[in-house]
This record gives sequence, structure tokens and C-alpha cells, in this order.
Amino acid sequence: MSRDDTDHYLIAPDPKAGRLTRSVTGFDETGAEQTISVVEERPLTIFLNGQEIVTAMTIGDYPEYLALGFLKNQGMLSDDETIKGVDYDDDLETVVVRTDGETVYEEKLKKKTRTSGCAVGTVFGDMMEGLDGLTLPQTSVRTSWLYALAATINKTPSLYLEAGAIHGTVLCHQDRPLVYMEDVGRHNAVDKIAGWMLSEGVSGDDKILYTTGRLTSEMVIKCAHMGIPVLASRSGFTAWGVDIAREVGLTVIGRMRGQRFTCLAGEERLVRDVDPAHVASEDRKHRRKGADA
Repeated sequence: MSRDDTDHYLIAPDPKAGRLTRSVTGFDETGAEQTISVVEERPLTIFLNGQEIVTAMTIGDYPEYLALGFLKNQGMLSDDETIKGVDYDDDLETVVVRTDGETVYEEKLKKKTRTSGCAVGTVFGDMMEGLDGLTLPQTSVRTSWLYALAATINKTPSLYLEAGAIHGTVLCHQDRPLVYMEDVGRHNAVDKIAGWMLSEGVSGDDKILYTTGRLTSEMVIKCAHMGIPVLASRSGFTAWGVDIAREVGLTVIGRMRGQRFTCLAGEERLVRDVDPAHVASEDRKHRRKGADA
């Protein structure tokens, strides 16, 4: 797939972008010298008005979206709150989100949960907060869209194909991938998408969220908070993630590889409009980690 083939994305990965990777020289199993691309990690400290909220380890792209999405998914930005500015300082590696409200989250910040995400995600307060009474739209999803999305996304030039050691998350509409974010932690990639949606005023009602990572409780909760009714992954599930998905009415589809997938919640949204036998097998060149990775 050439760079021109990513033109249908609103945001696509740029594996050749500076600062995201660097070349490191080492030795292979025979003792021969080799140089490979390695993904960078750098800290990003997020402030809400005058209050420091968290320092996240990230690859460093789209820091404003990451900050907005993190705060939104943590319930720290309400729907009726006006965002007055988002200021990123590259030298200080900080983002300050400014609103017209007061920031009083001392008690919430005292209670935090280390999640199962790569790079160790953090959720403040009650993880289930905001899910009571949540209703997700009964938007149908065609299986032909899922197969088309998986084939397109797996062939898209990405940091994963360039250097590995990274997760991808893609916001999709029907069979079109729209925004493709990557990061060392899948929670960061999802938060970047949430931040983009907030900035652009994009609704999740008719969207699909595709991720390369496990379908954990954290991923399900974030997807539900974003108002997206369908969460799909080429990886596996956790039991609590499935339980929460069933409770909030979220469709979760995992182990999507080639012609196969498994739906453990929200099967009623699926419209099986294509025979899996007619779906092309996954190209070994673009095959990612195993389903439970």
C-alpha cells in the first residue's frame, strides 16, 4: 500500500516522522551487527487548568488530542464545560487544558487504578462512574465492513510495521477507516481518538472502534464513554471486559484474523452479509501478533 492509498484517512500513521522512532545498533543471534528502528517513549504531563493530573508515557505525537481524550474519558471534562484553550509546550513536555470551570479533583486523584494496558494505564476514581443509565445506539454493523476494515488497516503503513512494540486504534465509519492512532499503550491511542472526536465535534453513534490490543475492561469502558457502539479487535478478551460490554450494550468482536472472528457481546447488531469462505486469507507479510497478544 502506497502513501497515496492512505488518502482516504483523515489522520493516518506516519512511520517516517521524526522523533517517533530512532535507529539503534545491536547484534543478532549470530553476532552480526544490525541496526533497527525502535519506538521512542517520552513523558507528557497533563494539566487541567492549574492542577497537575497525570504524567503519561507516550510516543509524543498529537499531545493535545491525548490530553483532551484522557480528561474526557476520565470524566474530568463535562459536556456543558467550555474548553478555552489547549496549550502544548514541547520543551517542558506538558499540555495545559483550560476550561471555564473550576478544577477540584483532589479526592478523585487519590483513588486510582493501575490498568492492564501496556505502559500501565491509570484510571482515577470509580472505573464504572458514568456508565449507569448509559444507552448506546442500536446501530447495525455489516460483517463485510469488518472484513474490509481489517484488510485495509493491516496493510496501512504504520509504526507497527516499521518498528513494532506499539498498539494501533482506528475510528471507522462503516467500511472506511477515518482516524488511525498509535502509541505504546492502547489506552493512549484510544484517548487520542477521543480527543480528536471532542475537538472536531464528531459523534460516536455510527462508528466502529478497531484496536490491535486486548478487549479489556478499560478498553470497553473508554469505548462506551465515547458513545461508540461497536468495539473490534484482532486480539482476545478479558472476562470483566465482556461482562461490562454486556451490561452497557456494547458489541465486542475479537480474534479478528482473516476469515474468523468471535462476538461475545451485542451479537444482535451484526448483519451477516458475506460468506466468510469468500473472504481473502490474511497476508502473512501483514500478520500481527497472535489473537491473545
